Amino acid sequence: MWGKPYRMLEIGITAIISFIVAFLAIPVIILIADKKKLYDVPDERKVHSRTIASLGGIGIFLGFIFSTLLCISLSQNAEFQYFYASALTIFFIGLKDDIIALSATKKFITQIIAAAIIIHLGGIQIESMYGIGGITQLSPTYGIPLTYFTIILIINAYNLIDGIDGLAGSLSLLATLLFATYFYYAGLHAYAAFALGLAGSLIAFLIFNFQPAKIFMGDSGSLLIGMVMSILVLKFIAVAGSPAAVVPMQSAVGIGIAVLIVPLVDTLRVFAIRMIKGRSPFSPDRNHVHHLLIDRGLRHSTVTFICILANITLISFAYIFSFMGNSFVVIGLFTISLITMGILYFTLPKRNMVIHRQYVINQKGSFNHTSKVIDLKTKEEVISEKLSG
Repeated sequence: MWGKPYRMLEIGITAIISFIVAFLAIPVIILIADKKKLYDVPDERKVHSRTIASLGGIGIFLGFIFSTLLCISLSQNAEFQYFYASALTIFFIGLKDDIIALSATKKFITQIIAAAIIIHLGGIQIESMYGIGGITQLSPTYGIPLTYFTIILIINAYNLIDGIDGLAGSLSLLATLLFATYFYYAGLHAYAAFALGLAGSLIAFLIFNFQPAKIFMGDSGSLLIGMVMSILVLKFIAVAGSPAAVVPMQSAVGIGIAVLIVPLVDTLRVFAIRMIKGRSPFSPDRNHVHHLLIDRGLRHSTVTFICILANITLISFAYIFSFMGNSFVVIGLFTISLITMGILYFTLPKRNMVIHRQYVINQKGSFNHTSKVIDLKTKEEVISEKLSG
């Protein structure tokens, strides 16, 4: 039996190897994407105005898989073979979507398959509500569908929050570091290595992704991150919520939700708005929290900092008030988050709207575009401007 200092060193090396592999791979990916013209073309929804490679998920995947396979013993942690199978499934469907756009239906079906592997083979399942709504134990009849919903929601939450430079990567890095710390002290070293393996790749990716970004993670990265996060948070809740845990935590559900709160609440809010308007929840728009902040003239780095600060604040709230129970913490988290996002949404200043944008590839391989833009102003505002001018 290896001692704890050795295990800490081994887990730390996992992050270092992951960082090195991703750091060396990403420049090569950028070069290949440039030669093959594999770009993320900007449109009226996107906040970047130039063509950028969206294959950063390949670097994240390579660093994560290579480092964790070196550290995690599959003979001692049999469930991880199924986690890797799910990761491969999600990664390759995301990669295909980055290169050849797929329909939302195909991606959704793949997410169900990945969730099925995690639940039925990997043994990750919600078995209790931990007192929320007065409910404790859940039978598989209710627990399994709830687990499917949770995994698919988290996968899509990280996919949808990936809208500006540095945001998805930074939020994911915060979550992985927190989960890795807990799992290490709880004696679940394989899960700590699993989290740190992703963290190392994310640090390398963020070096190339902060504004001005040289590469995006794409669906191959964001879907993979969402899948890993779903495993980590469900395992955290199951372990930390048990009184028999090495490191038990009050309101484990609330704290777990708090770690993922920014992408979770933003996705639920945007889905609700779209369905209220009679649209598909997967239809694109510019109502995400990062869009609302960008439209106020903030820089990408500032928006990322605000979201990280908000995430840390809500995690602190959940931890400080954990003695109040899961119901109080969860309701408090969603109430604070939705009120804050509601204020952002309803106080958004009027802005220009792009009606049409046409892209033409030039001789250098880059894209030129022309746009027809109208100003969202009332007749009275136009008249007033003309009189004052």
